[in-house]
Amino acid sequence: MAPMKAAPMRPTAKFSISFGLVTIPVAAYNATDSSASVSFVRIHSRDGGRVRNQPVCSLEGAEVPPDEIGRGYKPGDGDLVVPLSDEDLDALPLPTAKTLTILAFVAGGDIDPLQMGKGYYLGVDSPAAVKPYVLLREAMERHQRVGLGKIALHGRETLAMIRPMEGALVMQVLLWPHQIRPMDGVLPERQVDVAANEVAAAEALMDSFGELSEDDVHDHYREALEEIVAAKLAHREPEFEAGEEQPAGQVMDLMAALQDSVRAAKRSRGEDEGTEHAADTARSGRSAKKSTAKQATGKKTAAQQTSAAKSTAKKTAAQKTAAAKKTASRSGRRAG
Repeated sequence: MAPMKAAPMRPTAKFSISFGLVTIPVAAYNATDSSASVSFVRIHSRDGGRVRNQPVCSLEGAEVPPDEIGRGYKPGDGDLVVPLSDEDLDALPLPTAKTLTILAFVAGGDIDPLQMGKGYYLGVDSPAAVKPYVLLREAMERHQRVGLGKIALHGRETLAMIRPMEGALVMQVLLWPHQIRPMDGVLPERQVDVAANEVAAAEALMDSFGELSEDDVHDHYREALEEIVAAKLAHREPEFEAGEEQPAGQVMDLMAALQDSVRAAKRSRGEDEGTEHAADTARSGRSAKKSTAKQATGKKTAAQQTSAAKSTAKKTAAQKTAAAKKTASRSGRRAG
């Protein structure tokens, strides 16, 4: 049986990119699939029945059908709600309603990752859009810049970033700067000094991680959850592969933990531990040789000191004997 082809993506919005006086009609496609993530439904734990969210009117207390649900805006903290129709929103004087106007080109690193939201692939929406589309893409690639602009999507205006990716243009919705919360109470209250050798050890640990593998970016949680569900349906115990147990507890010796982590990372990549052991043995051998050399030097110095002391003692005794003979000779001449 031939594999089933994936259904073609459908655009979620159509608009134009305004690049100076150049207009590029594009269609936006969802770049992410939220249905592929793990999701749960709420149930009544007593009997397993589904717990649903029913749209109920706060004034009538009755369920509201979908075609009677509209939009409203609360201008303050009170209970007042102002109804807004689709015609009201369409009448907003927003040039971004049908056009993404590029306001500036900046380096991609200037964008705070906290601002990045949903992503969209941008495809050409007419044959005439192909050349300006390719022109904008190649210009941003060569200039190493991304475009920043504004666009109204799903009834609200938002910041957006356009960047080239694998021959296409991608749009990333951005949060407004005022939507990023300050870091009050997040930073540590106590300042800690980090030694240079600790930073070097941390850098060595970073280098030991290597490249990401396909298994690293695989959703193991989803597979494990599906195994639990299958085991429950089959009235059996779930079967999981034995994983490596992670160490627990507080690390007291930071340097030792960093060095042990480097060794563990090398072992996980299958690097030869014998080489490391040989290197440790060689270092130990060199240390032993140095110790032996120091001991030999110490013995030699002691022998030299002993020899010098003996020579000095002999010389002193000879001098004393000569002096005694000279004194006795003088005494004999006086007596005669």
